[in-house]
Amino acid sequence: MIFTETAIPGAYLVKPEQLSDERGFFARTWCQQEFADHGLNPHLVQCSTSFNVKAGTLRGLHYQTPPHMEAKLVRCTRGALFDVMVDLREGSGTCGQWAGFELSADNGHMLYIPEGVAHGFQTMLPETEVFYQISTHYAPDSAAGIFWDDPVLAIDWPPVEHRIISEADARRPRFAAIAPLPRVS
Repeated sequence: MIFTETAIPGAYLVKPEQLSDERGFFARTWCQQEFADHGLNPHLVQCSTSFNVKAGTLRGLHYQTPPHMEAKLVRCTRGALFDVMVDLREGSGTCGQWAGFELSADNGHMLYIPEGVAHGFQTMLPETEVFYQISTHYAPDSAAGIFWDDPVLAIDWPPVEHRIISEADARRPRFAAIAPLPRVS
């Protein structure tokens, strides 16, 4: 796997190295030792899938608060999406900044999103599926989010004719209203 650090410290774009021949390819998408060697949380306890029927579906920006902060490894297994992370870590030089990447079944890229960083995505194609590997169990009392279109964050979401968003995500607090999260060492 090829690990490229993003503009958000501790967050990585991960590209599987494909071994190809006339049959197709083989690629490793997870290796506990390689993640640990890069200083990333190698402890995964849960996997989840998100299936999105229509293009323009937006989910996020989600995170979990202490003591259940989570790291995520996100991969698009069908379709394509624009994946966004926002640094919420107290004292981080990039707190309040975002980074976005196209993840697709075709490019096979993954994003490692560390603890204290919110995550969201917008689908670019219908029938897009997203696979998550997560470092801690879901804790409903720690589930939180920030408003996807906060002008302070100024996320450059791809334009769509019709954006589909849940009522809960449409009512999330603004970035300025949330408390920064502690940094995890």
